[in-house]
Amino acid sequence: MTEAADRRFMALALSLGRRGLGRVWPNPAVGCVIVKDGRIVGRGSTALGGRPHAEPQALQQAGPAARGAAAYVSLEPCAHDGQTPPCTDALIAAGIARVVTAMEDPDPRVSGKGHAALKAAGIAVRTGVLADEAARDQAGFLSRIIHGRPRLTLKLAASFDGRIATASGESQWITGPAARRMVHAMRMRHDAVLVGGGTARADDPMLTVRDLGVTHQPVRLVASRHLNLPQNGRLAQSAAQIPLWLLHGDRPGDLPTKDHETWAAHGATCVPVAVGPSGQLDPAAMLDALGGLGLTRVFCEGGGALAASLLNAGLVDELVGFTAGIALGAEGQPALGAMGVAELDGAARFDLVEATAVGDDLLHRWRRRN
Repeated sequence: MTEAADRRFMALALSLGRRGLGRVWPNPAVGCVIVKDGRIVGRGSTALGGRPHAEPQALQQAGPAARGAAAYVSLEPCAHDGQTPPCTDALIAAGIARVVTAMEDPDPRVSGKGHAALKAAGIAVRTGVLADEAARDQAGFLSRIIHGRPRLTLKLAASFDGRIATASGESQWITGPAARRMVHAMRMRHDAVLVGGGTARADDPMLTVRDLGVTHQPVRLVASRHLNLPQNGRLAQSAAQIPLWLLHGDRPGDLPTKDHETWAAHGATCVPVAVGPSGQLDPAAMLDALGGLGLTRVFCEGGGALAASLLNAGLVDELVGFTAGIALGAEGQPALGAMGVAELDGAARFDLVEATAVGDDLLHRWRRRN
């Protein structure tokens, strides 16, 4: 197979894998393409909830045609027994002659063992095809495995002068319908949507994906040390149907037993988090807790105090801004809370990835500078 063909089939495997973003945690979103004599005979992607994996689905579709074929997989096939048998065993048993992967899986249970098992079975292995693209797709999974926390995207929708509401609190709607629809698409590609307690109290949001024809919803996260949230609000009323995790302080008295029982009765999951020196939830401890629960990609939509704490802690991997052509003035509510930045050298820097018009608004996307 030529280099161009390897790249073309791997690009397809990557596109299949992306379909699982936000839907397969804690597993990686993987795509697999089976090719025989230059013709695609099988395709698969990680299923909802993380299993079955991409490889057995593609092999099932290929059937007998898999014998002597090449398998293109966007991540090293697993080589350990989990809730499903190893994908390396399935590839070997199907008679695959060549496996091409985009990157090695850093999970200690796999890391190189999958490639080694395939080679030991006499299968030709090539890795590193479209590795940079694969690493971007797998950024959330890689963050959880390597750093123990999910990848965090912070979204801010603001006026031209960086305000999210007027002085009276009016905020619906600063940005237009096209931008709001895109935000829903972004929610869909994340495992969870996070807001602070202030936003939950002020807006009574649902934090769901709407109007896109999806049935699977991200986990809704609210960070509030004392969980002083309305128990008759929309989040509480929908907790039994749509996952709701409440991040609260772990100190005695942060969450009284009766409140814990009430939220549990609603169907919410209460997650204790260490409290930092500021008296608020420690942002690093919060993300560590979410990583421990299996989340790989979190989409934070504010408010200002939570966003500022995450930025100050160096935990924001990507910034997404929607800027509207409206100015609200200094009396408007700022998109970010106080950060204590006295010198420019002390501010986190992000590199511009994209800037484009979305309806009447401007989308600008930034990645944290390494």
